[in-house]
Amino acid sequence: MSFESDHAATKEALRLGAPTWFGIGAWGLVVGVAMIKAGLSLPQALGMTFIVFGGSAQLASLPLIGAHAPVWVIFVTALAVNLRFVIFSAILAPHFSHLPWRKRALFGFMTGDVAVGLFIQRFPDLRDMKGKLAFLKGLIFPNWLAWQVGSVIGIFLGSQVPSRWGLGVAGTLAILCVMLPLIISRAALAGVVVSGVVALLCFHFPYKLGILLAVVVGVITAMMFEEMMLKKQLSKGPEA
Repeated sequence: MSFESDHAATKEALRLGAPTWFGIGAWGLVVGVAMIKAGLSLPQALGMTFIVFGGSAQLASLPLIGAHAPVWVIFVTALAVNLRFVIFSAILAPHFSHLPWRKRALFGFMTGDVAVGLFIQRFPDLRDMKGKLAFLKGLIFPNWLAWQVGSVIGIFLGSQVPSRWGLGVAGTLAILCVMLPLIISRAALAGVVVSGVVALLCFHFPYKLGILLAVVVGVITAMMFEEMMLKKQLSKGPEA
């Protein structure tokens, strides 16, 4: 089913893509920090984020760059990581074969995993429908902007982080980016707070056992809190 206008297609694309912008920006921030911690200078990191625009390929290449691996090894590694985009191109190409090659190259460069998935959900076949290009633009342009904003922030943040922290800070940020969106209830928040306190108190435990203890206590706390809230709701049920 085609859209009534390009404006309607763009509006729908923005609505569908908006929930992913924070995650994309957070992932960009992690990669930005990782580039600096891997030894890239500020201009090199900025150049990489604007030219490469591929988080997985960037993270796969950074250890090789830090180890002064041959250029061809870095190139092949990044190419192998991004081979999925060959499939993406094969999926999208028939929809936009009528466009000049320069536009196809530009849109292909800016198209990421999320945009492809959302586009295929909306246009699962090759029927000529109005609004296809506007819909794609509404997905890829904000996606690109969210990534670049997050990445640039990460680059400048990474340049302020002590060098002795190394790539560990990027790993910590990555965990935070995954964890924070999952705190969707008070039970989850209680579990996170308790596990954080336990982890700090047990930081000096041997063999990192404090982390294991923090996870166990945090999970138990979240389960008990959730059960308590459920019982509270059930007790109020008959009165409602």
